[in-house]
Amino acid sequence: MEVLLGKTLEELQAVAQEVGLPRFAGKQLAEWIYVRRATSFDEMTNISLKGREALKARYTIGRHAPVAEAISKDGTKKYLFAISTSAGSANCQLSTVNYIESVYIPDNDRATLCVSTQAGCKMGCKFCMTGTLGFHGHLSAADILNQIFSIPDSDKLTNIVYMGEGEPMDNLDNVLRSLNAMTSAWGCAWSPKRITVSSVGLTKGLKRFIEESECHLAISLHNPFAMERQEVMPIEKVNHLSEVITLLKQYDWSHQRRVSFEYICWGGVNDTPKHANELLRLLKGLDCRINLIRFHAGVDQSFTSSNEQQMEWLRDYLTERGITTTIRRSRGEDILAACGMLVNALNK
Repeated sequence: MEVLLGKTLEELQAVAQEVGLPRFAGKQLAEWIYVRRATSFDEMTNISLKGREALKARYTIGRHAPVAEAISKDGTKKYLFAISTSAGSANCQLSTVNYIESVYIPDNDRATLCVSTQAGCKMGCKFCMTGTLGFHGHLSAADILNQIFSIPDSDKLTNIVYMGEGEPMDNLDNVLRSLNAMTSAWGCAWSPKRITVSSVGLTKGLKRFIEESECHLAISLHNPFAMERQEVMPIEKVNHLSEVITLLKQYDWSHQRRVSFEYICWGGVNDTPKHANELLRLLKGLDCRINLIRFHAGVDQSFTSSNEQQMEWLRDYLTERGITTTIRRSRGEDILAACGMLVNALNK
């Protein structure tokens, strides 16, 4: 059956007419799906019984609960969802079930959900456990939104980050569709400033994302030197960081919208004065910030995290020279929910 979650208002109006309902019923569908978060057509009491039965015969809402949950000692929660994915053309559906993870991070009056956009990932970053999964397919807009709608703490969410499994710019159609549903007046009506989308730096997708969305952007940088970055991020071989920075400098980031750079710190590898000065040179003239991240071992034990003193030095050195830099607090490491640790045995 065709899924309604992720459809636009115009598409829902067309659905209403297809099943014999008046066009305005499309707006009612949108309210039930995105505002009231209905999980069944039976809940839609302002739509006629005949109309609801017609909808049931052709469509499904697309909501499904997580199949497993893990809770960290710091309150972070990791959820496992079963999904059906498509790899290749839009008409190619995988017949097997795949699994993806999302992470709920409560922090005082802030509650963030880290959502996945693909099952596994093609990018193959050497420090990321998700890369060991290989690629199993793209998530539909419905499966992206379902992570947001179907966790038990959905009503507490204040922020969403597209930083889970997968590369958002490699599944951009579905990512933009989900963002449209989250931020449009007919949908969830969230401010785009509450949502951040990350990328390793696929320039074609980035350009379209910047021009079609007002959400924040985070770039996985991790090393300012091309050859060193290439050793841990294969994308550098075909999509150079210098090209990404050149693209970003063509846009205005001085107002509410923000561009930031994620930077995992490895002791003696990318946390030296040489790297700090190259970061300053590379990002000069770009209104941005840097988030320093502790490395969480799990894939390649040859990587070790920078110590706290060195990370604090790097933070202060960059901040004093004009780039606001922070150290991200690690969350959920004991349940493999921290940055770069999303991996589940069911997809291996």
